[in-house]
Amino acid sequence: MTQPPSQPPSGGFGAPQDPPASGAQPTPPPPAAPPQPPQPGYGYPQQQPGPYGQQQPGPYNQPPQPGPYGQQPPQPGPYGYPQQQGPYAQQPGPYGQQQPQYGYPPQQPPPPPGKGGRNKVWVIAAAAVALLVVAGGVVYAVTSGDDGNGKKDPADNAKDKDPKASASAPVNPGDGEGDGRGGEEDLNAGRQDGEAKVLWYKTAPKVGSDGGNAPGMWITGKVAVKAAYKEVLGYDVADGKVSWPAITLPQKICSVTKNASDTGKIVVAYMSGTSSRAHCNQVQEIDLATGAKGWSAKIPERENKDDFFDGTGSSISLTYVGGDTLMVGRSMSGLALDARTGAKKKFVVEQYGDDCFPKAFTGNKDKLLSVASCGAGGDNAHEELRQLDPGTGKVRWTKKLPKDWSVGNVYSVSPLVVYSTNQDDKKYNISSFADNSATVRAEVGVDGLDTGCGASFSFLTRNLDGCEGVTTDGSTLYMPTKGKTGGANEVVAISLTSGKERWRASSPEEQSLLPMKVENGAVVAYMEASYGGTAGRVVSIPVSGAHTPKTLLQNPAGTAEIESGFYSKDVAWADGRFYLSATNLSGTAKGQQKLMLAYGD
Repeated sequence: MTQPPSQPPSGGFGAPQDPPASGAQPTPPPPAAPPQPPQPGYGYPQQQPGPYGQQQPGPYNQPPQPGPYGQQPPQPGPYGYPQQQGPYAQQPGPYGQQQPQYGYPPQQPPPPPGKGGRNKVWVIAAAAVALLVVAGGVVYAVTSGDDGNGKKDPADNAKDKDPKASASAPVNPGDGEGDGRGGEEDLNAGRQDGEAKVLWYKTAPKVGSDGGNAPGMWITGKVAVKAAYKEVLGYDVADGKVSWPAITLPQKICSVTKNASDTGKIVVAYMSGTSSRAHCNQVQEIDLATGAKGWSAKIPERENKDDFFDGTGSSISLTYVGGDTLMVGRSMSGLALDARTGAKKKFVVEQYGDDCFPKAFTGNKDKLLSVASCGAGGDNAHEELRQLDPGTGKVRWTKKLPKDWSVGNVYSVSPLVVYSTNQDDKKYNISSFADNSATVRAEVGVDGLDTGCGASFSFLTRNLDGCEGVTTDGSTLYMPTKGKTGGANEVVAISLTSGKERWRASSPEEQSLLPMKVENGAVVAYMEASYGGTAGRVVSIPVSGAHTPKTLLQNPAGTAEIESGFYSKDVAWADGRFYLSATNLSGTAKGQQKLMLAYGD
């Protein structure tokens, strides 16, 4: 995922690094001008009741125009959908990447006729393109064959020749041998007073010609774990030494659980083969602490002969919910497994009504959320958001969206904050929900927000979680503004009870702020390294009092080129250390590709 080095980056995810895999979604060119302000829509500043019927005056409210969760046909959404990607619009990668590139489903024979609404499933397939939306999560890639199409993307001319990484950077191909510090160059040479140390730096395993994903990054008190292509690698958080022998999987990794289970386990999915008919359906449990393999399973694409979809290239999503349930999202249904053994099927989320097919899931220990596509291709086409019991799958509530509105991301599960889009009208909506209820508490009424935390997507499979640059606490949503491309922006605190802005803090430099988490009464944000070679830093912004960013960790200028070269990336802040990792690996890049970088005092 990249742009040629001669071009400035299209957003705040750093300068170009790894050219995209041939099967990955292409990187859009950078905007020729700063992003244009959004078009007015839902309740654009007026003091009227909101589109969800809330009697809460504010800039987002306008009584005669029901929002996406109302029961009347929608009017234009809360803001004009961004015409240009903002600094946090990401490229393909695990947790929040670029806007989807619309394509067509693979050709497949029609399924046998079924009962009820099941004979309508190919109407859904035919209309699937119209339902694809902005979403967040892992890029669940679908392989197109052993060698791709043989064509090189022009972006591949951007050689990934990091001046620090090509010949002398620490190397660990993932075989468990050595300490991953094979180079002679000292990355901390010339470090200035006040600058953090490079704790360790890893380059990626060599990938095939069609590239591969590098999804997921899990940090514990002792080990940092990273998936890359066909391997899962574990490093000591303090010095980067290999914590346990690398786990090598038979085929390319295509999906992972974003978060670890309560017992410190993750689940990784990989492809069933290399042919064009391979599926993302093989799953393996892994213990983060020891690297030990746990249970493994093959996920069936359907429950019975009438279920859709059993074609080629299908993919799955993986989410831990309820403490002991692994929710496997499939193309048109969901399978809940006992997370402890992987063997017991706890429940299945299937078609309901005449024509509603569950197609996306997310959740946490207390909640399971599902998005269903209903009536696709017909006059009553719409989506429905449902909360289910994570232990039994029982429906707790259902919220119908009007025609042409789709759930794009779940910014937060608890409290529930939902981002929805109207692709046709280029509008979007951000709403908070009452706890365990379909009742909308508030709609966000703030202009200029950067909602482009991205999408990862395979045919008929959508992933809702993992949006980068957005975080919450119990009462407040923290989001970045778009700002100028690669330059300064702001972090905005928004009330989840009123939808109104509480405060905002500006970046102290011409670098974009990316909120990561709320910790110790402050928003912790990554001030991204600039394309021009200015090192990044980690800052804290107090949620009360003066909202002035304070530097927690200043990354060294000596590695600014490496840092800014992580174009598609995941970031994490844990125990005073900052971690940066790639999320996509190119099959045509020459030289070593960046994988992971860790900073600390």
